[in-house]
Amino acid sequence: MRDYFRPLVRSDAPRPDDALPLAGGPLWFTHVARHRRDGPVTRLPASTLPAPERARLTAPRPPLLGLAMDRPQIMGILNVTPDSFSDGGSDRSAAEAALRGRRLIGEGADLLDIGGESTRPGAETVPLGEEIARTEPVIRALAGVPISIDTRKAPVARAAIRAGAALINDVSGLTYDPALADYCIDHSLPVCIMHSQGGPETMQDDPRYDDVLLDVYDFLETQIGMLEARGLKRDKIVIDPGIGFGKTQAHNLALLNGLSLFHGLGCPILLGVSRKGFIGRIGQAPDPKDRAPGSIAVALAGIAQGVQIVRVHDVAATRQALALWQAVGQGGRDDT
Repeated sequence: MRDYFRPLVRSDAPRPDDALPLAGGPLWFTHVARHRRDGPVTRLPASTLPAPERARLTAPRPPLLGLAMDRPQIMGILNVTPDSFSDGGSDRSAAEAALRGRRLIGEGADLLDIGGESTRPGAETVPLGEEIARTEPVIRALAGVPISIDTRKAPVARAAIRAGAALINDVSGLTYDPALADYCIDHSLPVCIMHSQGGPETMQDDPRYDDVLLDVYDFLETQIGMLEARGLKRDKIVIDPGIGFGKTQAHNLALLNGLSLFHGLGCPILLGVSRKGFIGRIGQAPDPKDRAPGSIAVALAGIAQGVQIVRVHDVAATRQALALWQAVGQGGRDDT
């Protein structure tokens, strides 16, 4: 059985001399948790890490779309769908959607994730032409803004890239449309691989795992290996554990608790938890629009484990919370 190493991340001062940097950023660790499928989790000094694992955990992540990956970046959600669970039907035209996107940038979003097909549990597949018609004009209207296209389909991705998008965010982890992997590889495009057990129609029908943390890690590792073997460099790949996609509440919490494990894949981590159902259940907020406080709490918990990108609806509130979280962490050390 193989070993998996999860850095036990810290940010407090003073930083010990033997601390290792986490992914080239300001967080650090002196110990790791070793996970095995055939035994208990054990705590070990980071000095015992094998060289390959140490390199993956500590190496700086290159910039993505011109954005530094040594600090948290905020991805604003811009769904142009009539049926997304939280913000579906918000806009009557591409011009209105683009205006909303500009507003998100003004509120502090570093990039936008534009999607024309709802992937909420139970959602039905949208025809190609309709998905393109929803997304392409909005992307064109947002020229100059860093944009990710949230799609599972190669034709939609091609249209989006031509219109000005620069990152492909596939909730199926490149399993839905094989041609999408081909397109990313052929054009050396940045791609976010997300884990999902099943598609939107069935993913919440009794999802099961042997060990959700390690099962999701293995899937992402396999997809990264496939892309690398076919010529796409690891520095073009972002990973997302897929909170809420084919997971129970217990699965979601286990993944959130163990998020730092995924730094071992050597890629930036994207975390998308904004307004999701488990936040409403735990936080007693049935209406998705009332889930900003819980969403921000979970996003900050992820950032405390070194997550590089948080995907959010409530950009201004998240930006404010992040600024205060960082200021408290610095403890006034930058005061003059």
